[in-house]
Formats: sequence, C-alpha cells, structure tokens
Amino acid sequence: MNWRRLNTALHRDLGYLCVGLTLVYALSGLALNHTYHWNPNYKISRYQVLLPPELLKQTDPQLLGQAVLEHLDIQQPLRNHYRSGPTTLDLFMEKGKIQIALDSGRAQIEYARPRTGLKEINALHLNHPRRAWTWLADIYAVALCLLAITGLFILRGRNGLRGRGGWLTLAGIVLPIVVLLL
Repeated sequence: MNWRRLNTALHRDLGYLCVGLTLVYALSGLALNHTYHWNPNYKISRYQVLLPPELLKQTDPQLLGQAVLEHLDIQQPLRNHYRSGPTTLDLFMEKGKIQIALDSGRAQIEYARPRTGLKEINALHLNHPRRAWTWLADIYAVALCLLAITGLFILRGRNGLRGRGGWLTLAGIVLPIVVLLL
C-alpha cells in the first residue's frame, strides 16, 4: 500500500471517529462564544411584582425573606439574603433570586432553569468532569491534528497543497495571528 492510500484511509477513518466529538465541541463552542448575549447553561425567567407595604415593615431580613416567599407562594427555602444597598434586599433560593426595592416595594423575581443537553455538553467543552475526560479530550485533540495534517495531502495539483489548498492553509494560519495582533 502506497503512502497516499494510507494517508487517505487514515484521514477517512479519523474523520468518522471524530464526527461525534466534533459536533459536541462545535455546538457547545457556538453557545459558549456568545455568553455575552445569553446564558448557555440556564434559561433565565424574570418578572416583577409589587409587594404590599405592610409586608415591608418587617426589619429583620431573614424574617422579611420568609414572609416574602410565603406571600408569593414560592415553595423553595430561603438559602441566603444580602443587603446590596441601603434600600435593596436580595433573597437567594436554590433555583432563583428575588431583589426587593424596600422603598417602593417592587420585587424582581428571577428563576434559572437548566438548558438540558446544552448545559452538559458545555461542561464537557470546559472540561468540568476532568479525570478520564481530560485523556479523551487530549486524544481527540491529537486526532484533530492528524486529521488536519492528513487532509493536507488528500488532493494533488492546483486544488492541493501546491495550489488553492496551500493558500487556504496559509490563510488559516495567518487569520488567528492577525486577530491576536489587533
């Protein structure tokens, strides 16, 4: 078997092997690239309510927090509270937060619901599991390097490395450098 047939076979088989992991990394990469637009792990729901003035007469933050949860019929336990300003009280629950403007009685309620599937693949992308996943991700990275190198030698002639393929390869190398310099 000549080296070109071996190269093509290696490229083909590595390509098939890498498809699933590539899709996982690509989807989570798109999600994580746009964290300034949205939360890729949680769907955040917000709404506002007006609390009755008699409820806000309570001065102890813990007791006020419990009273607010009861008034709003929220079945989650109060985990913590924090005075984020002279007239602002933040209440923290397991799956949400309530920010109360004590002077006006306005409360903003925020709930976080996990984005099933996307949250898990983002954790893989960021290597949260560590241990065995680190080894698998390293093997995948080496496989991608081999895939890139073997791909350079698939085509010959004007579409291969000596022609259009060479120019595109050069552009792929120069582009990250230009971005870093800017």
